[in-house]
Amino acid sequence: MAETSGEIWFYHLERSTLDQVLPELLDRTLQRGWRARVRVADADRRADLDESLWTWRPDSFLAHGLADQPHAERQPILLTAGDENLNGSQALFIIDGSDMAVTEEFERCFILFDGRDETALHGARERWKALKGQGANLAYWKQSDEGRWEKAA
Repeated sequence: MAETSGEIWFYHLERSTLDQVLPELLDRTLQRGWRARVRVADADRRADLDESLWTWRPDSFLAHGLADQPHAERQPILLTAGDENLNGSQALFIIDGSDMAVTEEFERCFILFDGRDETALHGARERWKALKGQGANLAYWKQSDEGRWEKAA
C-alpha cells in the first residue's frame, strides 16, 4: 500500500464523467501554481485523455505531455502509467483504479472513481479503509443534486 503524508481526496463520480471532472480539477491545480501528474494505467485511456485535454474547451486547452515523450520534465500536466515524478508535481491524480504507489512527495492526491461502476466503487472503498487504517489525511467529495461538489467526509 501507499506511503502517505499529504491530503488524499476521493472524488465519487455519479453525475459527471471523468472527462468532465478531470479537466476542471487540473485547471484549478494549475491556477494554484502546482504541477500535476495523472496516473493512467491503460494506454488507450491515456491517449483519449491526451486528446481531450487539448480540446477541453472551444476557447482553451490544458497544456500537458506524456511521460514517454521528450521534455516530460517541463510539462505542467504529465500523463503517465509510471511512478516517477518527472515534472516535479505537487498533485497526483489516480484514475481508473491505477496503482497508488508512494504519495508522500505530493501535497494532494486525487482518487477519481466512477460510482456507477461496482468494481470501481468496491476498489475505492477498499482504498479508503486501508488509508484510514494508516492514519492518512482523507477527504471524500460527492456531487450534490445541483451538481456542486460537497465534502461528505
